[in-house]
Amino acid sequence: MTRYQHLADLLAGRIEQGLYRSGERLPSVRILSTEHGVSISTVQQAYHLLEERQLITPQPRSGYFVTPRKAEPPVPPLTRPAQRPVEITQWDAVLDLLNARQEKDVLQLGSGMPDLNQPTLKPLWKIMSRIGHQQDVRMLNYDNIYGLPELREQIARLAIDGGCHLTADEIVVTTGCHEALSVSIRAVCQPGDIVAVESPTFHGTMQSLRGFGIKAIEIPTDSETGISLEALELAFEQWPIKAVVVVPNCNNPLGFIMPEPRKRALLALAQRFDVAIVEDDVYGELAYEYPRPPTIKSFDDEGRVLLCSSFSKTVAPGLRVGWVVPGRYLDRVLHMKYIVTGSTATQTQMAAAEFVRQGYYPAHLRRMRQQYQRNLEIFTHWVRHYFPCGICVTRPQGGFLMWIELPEAFDSVRLNKELREAKLQIAVGSLFSASGKYRNCLRLSYAQPFTDRTGIALEILGAAVERAMERCGIKVHHPVTSTDEEEGRVSERG
Repeated sequence: MTRYQHLADLLAGRIEQGLYRSGERLPSVRILSTEHGVSISTVQQAYHLLEERQLITPQPRSGYFVTPRKAEPPVPPLTRPAQRPVEITQWDAVLDLLNARQEKDVLQLGSGMPDLNQPTLKPLWKIMSRIGHQQDVRMLNYDNIYGLPELREQIARLAIDGGCHLTADEIVVTTGCHEALSVSIRAVCQPGDIVAVESPTFHGTMQSLRGFGIKAIEIPTDSETGISLEALELAFEQWPIKAVVVVPNCNNPLGFIMPEPRKRALLALAQRFDVAIVEDDVYGELAYEYPRPPTIKSFDDEGRVLLCSSFSKTVAPGLRVGWVVPGRYLDRVLHMKYIVTGSTATQTQMAAAEFVRQGYYPAHLRRMRQQYQRNLEIFTHWVRHYFPCGICVTRPQGGFLMWIELPEAFDSVRLNKELREAKLQIAVGSLFSASGKYRNCLRLSYAQPFTDRTGIALEILGAAVERAMERCGIKVHHPVTSTDEEEGRVSERG
């Protein structure tokens, strides 16, 4: 981290803690330069960064002031899905979302794509080019069903940060995390079985269950602490559940990191009822705090947890390189992988192994964590600015996805159809439910650097949300600034 970034983070922390209040004048560039022993240009760069984050505002001949902030919306409450096994729907809506990726003139506001335009990915391009020129015959041949040994060795090294001490022989390389999840589910379940899932949860997991003829039971989930262990225990007692699928670190779509005691309690619950845990850790490396949070797998000494991940969200989805640590289910996972793909493409495995081995991966991760956290601050500010009151917004602890909950009568599916006319696309909330719940919610992505086009898109989205709320008969209020609150002019919530 550069000096100006460090200073900017320090000042941002003081603003968040209230040491510099809304509308208050900040110390001059010269005073900060003397106070922190840095150059004037370093302070100017730090102030410019805070200005980009919408935390401060320059005023000619007067200096910099803390930007008056709008009242922060609450986080979504504990979800209340129907707690019974259901057959999964929503495939048509998922297909529509996937097809929209091909429309280059449509701005994807809800996509799960990482930023692929960072300079820290340049070494990967060079590695892939060099491997291609080597004309290694391995690239044209079938790979070992386990995956390349050199890649599995690097993955085992990376797993240490998540608390896992693995050998290469415990890891199976897959074609992305999606295949890792699919073969894991098929390894522990049969058609007609029941699987417990967080609610909301990743739509890809839902569609895998649908394709395998497996029913899902959605468990209430808190946007800050994760799946309700109390509700899960009741479900275990009532239904013959074979597995539970969770995304405990940098959850998709809610963004939470499940506290460590709750991870341990979930594992204990699974042990008590003899249930497998399929752990999706594809966003875990993107936690904003370092060291990254431990996986549930790291507490597992029985091989009950099948840990799934990939480079799709941390590096690039086009690599199609994922992996699973299947524990006691290794033989079944290998069989399922053989049935589905047989082996994974070799060239991208070689490139990923070199990218990690040469030390480029940690540097790329550091940059992306910092960028996504900065993007979140900017994005949150503009959502607060453009959206009316009456919404709940998550506080992601990692990754690049945000969940917004609107009043119950709101219809995000209808909203999305209207937005397509403006060449915008969101991820509607019903995609993340087995039964089509959460039509009043939407998922937004802040992976890409904020641009004028993004700002205009959020303004259009906020206005469309307001019109849709009014059509539903929902009284719309606009949030007031924190300065107004201090003066006692607090508006009612919609």
